[in-house]
Amino acid sequence: MDVRSSAFKTYRTFLQIIPQILGIILLISLALTVIPPEMYELVFTGNPVADPIAGATIGSVAAGNPVTSYVIGGELLNIGISLTAVTAFIIAWVTVGVIQLPVEINLLGGRFAITRNVCGFFFAIIIAVLTQATLTLMRVTI
Repeated sequence: MDVRSSAFKTYRTFLQIIPQILGIILLISLALTVIPPEMYELVFTGNPVADPIAGATIGSVAAGNPVTSYVIGGELLNIGISLTAVTAFIIAWVTVGVIQLPVEINLLGGRFAITRNVCGFFFAIIIAVLTQATLTLMRVTI
Protein backbone atom coordinates (compact mmCIF):
# COMPACT_ATOMS: atom_id res chain seq x y z
CA MET A 1 0.00 0.00 0.00
CA ASP A 2 1.46 3.32 -1.00
CA VAL A 3 1.26 6.64 0.79
CA ARG A 4 -1.41 8.05 -1.52
CA SER A 5 -3.86 5.22 -0.98
CA SER A 6 -3.30 5.37 2.78
CA ALA A 7 -3.87 9.11 2.78
CA PHE A 8 -7.04 8.68 0.72
CA LYS A 9 -8.42 6.03 3.09
CA THR A 10 -7.65 8.26 6.07
CA TYR A 11 -9.36 11.20 4.37
CA ARG A 12 -12.43 9.10 3.53
CA THR A 13 -12.67 7.80 7.11
CA PHE A 14 -12.32 11.32 8.45
CA LEU A 15 -15.19 12.53 6.25
CA GLN A 16 -17.39 9.71 7.55
CA ILE A 17 -16.62 10.58 11.18
CA ILE A 18 -17.20 14.37 10.92
CA PRO A 19 -21.03 14.18 11.27
CA GLN A 20 -20.69 11.96 14.33
CA ILE A 21 -18.19 14.30 15.96
CA LEU A 22 -20.43 17.30 15.29
CA GLY A 23 -23.35 15.41 16.80
CA ILE A 24 -21.34 14.70 19.95
CA ILE A 25 -20.33 18.34 20.29
CA LEU A 26 -23.95 19.45 19.92
CA LEU A 27 -25.21 16.90 22.47
CA ILE A 28 -22.55 17.88 25.01
CA SER A 29 -23.41 21.55 24.56
CA LEU A 30 -27.09 20.77 25.01
CA ALA A 31 -26.47 18.73 28.17
CA LEU A 32 -24.30 21.47 29.68
CA THR A 33 -26.97 24.06 28.92
CA VAL A 34 -29.89 22.02 30.23
CA ILE A 35 -28.22 21.08 33.53
CA PRO A 36 -27.48 24.32 35.41
CA PRO A 37 -24.74 24.35 38.10
CA GLU A 38 -27.37 25.09 40.80
CA MET A 39 -28.89 21.67 40.14
CA TYR A 40 -25.77 19.99 41.49
CA GLU A 41 -26.45 21.33 44.99
CA LEU A 42 -29.73 19.45 45.01
CA VAL A 43 -28.10 16.19 43.95
CA PHE A 44 -25.19 16.19 46.40
CA THR A 45 -26.56 15.61 49.88
CA GLY A 46 -23.33 15.17 51.85
CA ASN A 47 -23.74 11.40 52.05
CA PRO A 48 -20.24 9.85 51.81
CA VAL A 49 -21.56 6.86 49.83
CA ALA A 50 -24.14 8.52 47.57
CA ASP A 51 -22.16 11.66 46.70
CA PRO A 52 -19.30 9.97 44.79
CA ILE A 53 -21.82 7.85 42.90
CA ALA A 54 -23.83 10.96 42.03
CA GLY A 55 -20.65 12.80 41.03
CA ALA A 56 -19.51 9.97 38.77
CA THR A 57 -22.98 9.66 37.26
CA ILE A 58 -23.29 13.36 36.45
CA GLY A 59 -19.70 13.50 35.19
CA SER A 60 -20.36 10.52 32.94
CA VAL A 61 -23.30 12.19 31.27
CA ALA A 62 -21.95 15.75 31.13
CA ALA A 63 -18.61 14.83 29.59
CA GLY A 64 -16.07 17.50 28.86
CA ASN A 65 -12.41 18.41 28.83
CA PRO A 66 -10.02 18.58 31.82
CA VAL A 67 -9.59 22.35 31.85
CA THR A 68 -13.32 22.93 32.13
CA SER A 69 -13.68 20.26 34.80
CA TYR A 70 -11.17 22.00 37.08
CA VAL A 71 -13.12 25.24 36.91
CA ILE A 72 -16.43 23.48 37.56
CA GLY A 73 -14.84 21.37 40.31
CA GLY A 74 -13.53 24.48 42.05
CA GLU A 75 -16.96 26.07 41.92
CA LEU A 76 -18.58 22.90 43.29
CA LEU A 77 -16.10 22.88 46.18
CA ASN A 78 -16.83 26.58 46.80
CA ILE A 79 -20.55 25.91 47.23
CA GLY A 80 -19.87 23.14 49.73
CA ILE A 81 -19.98 19.93 47.75
CA SER A 82 -17.68 17.25 49.18
CA LEU A 83 -14.23 16.61 47.77
CA THR A 84 -15.15 12.97 47.16
CA ALA A 85 -18.12 13.94 45.00
CA VAL A 86 -16.14 16.56 43.09
CA THR A 87 -13.21 14.19 42.50
CA ALA A 88 -15.54 11.48 41.17
CA PHE A 89 -17.25 14.09 38.99
CA ILE A 90 -13.98 15.36 37.49
CA ILE A 91 -12.59 11.89 36.79
CA ALA A 92 -15.82 10.66 35.21
CA TRP A 93 -16.20 13.97 33.32
CA VAL A 94 -12.90 13.32 31.56
CA THR A 95 -12.79 9.51 31.28
CA VAL A 96 -16.40 8.37 30.81
CA GLY A 97 -18.62 9.53 27.99
CA VAL A 98 -22.20 8.32 27.81
CA ILE A 99 -22.99 10.89 25.14
CA GLN A 100 -20.05 9.77 22.99
CA LEU A 101 -20.74 6.06 23.52
CA PRO A 102 -22.53 5.43 20.18
CA VAL A 103 -19.61 6.88 18.21
CA GLU A 104 -17.08 5.04 20.37
CA ILE A 105 -18.96 1.78 19.79
CA ASN A 106 -18.99 2.47 16.06
CA LEU A 107 -15.26 3.21 15.92
CA LEU A 108 -13.78 0.88 18.55
CA GLY A 109 -16.36 -1.86 18.99
CA GLY A 110 -19.15 -2.33 21.50
CA ARG A 111 -17.42 -4.63 23.94
CA PHE A 112 -14.36 -2.40 24.26
CA ALA A 113 -16.33 0.86 24.50
CA ILE A 114 -18.75 -0.40 27.14
CA THR A 115 -16.00 -2.08 29.18
CA ARG A 116 -13.88 1.08 29.08
CA ASN A 117 -16.76 3.29 30.19
CA VAL A 118 -17.90 0.96 32.98
CA CYS A 119 -14.34 0.64 34.29
CA GLY A 120 -13.90 4.42 34.08
CA PHE A 121 -17.09 4.94 36.08
CA PHE A 122 -16.12 2.57 38.89
CA PHE A 123 -12.52 3.74 39.00
CA ALA A 124 -13.74 7.34 39.28
CA ILE A 125 -15.58 6.38 42.47
CA ILE A 126 -12.67 4.33 43.84
CA ILE A 127 -10.11 7.05 43.13
CA ALA A 128 -12.38 9.69 44.71
CA VAL A 129 -12.69 7.65 47.91
CA LEU A 130 -8.93 6.96 47.97
CA THR A 131 -8.19 10.66 47.42
CA GLN A 132 -10.36 11.62 50.38
CA ALA A 133 -8.81 8.85 52.52
CA THR A 134 -5.29 9.94 51.62
CA LEU A 135 -5.99 13.58 52.47
CA THR A 136 -7.63 12.51 55.73
CA LEU A 137 -4.56 10.45 56.66
CA MET A 138 -2.34 13.40 55.83
CA ARG A 139 -4.70 15.63 57.85
CA VAL A 140 -5.21 17.98 54.93
CA THR A 141 -8.48 19.89 54.86
CA ILE A 142 -10.11 21.32 51.77
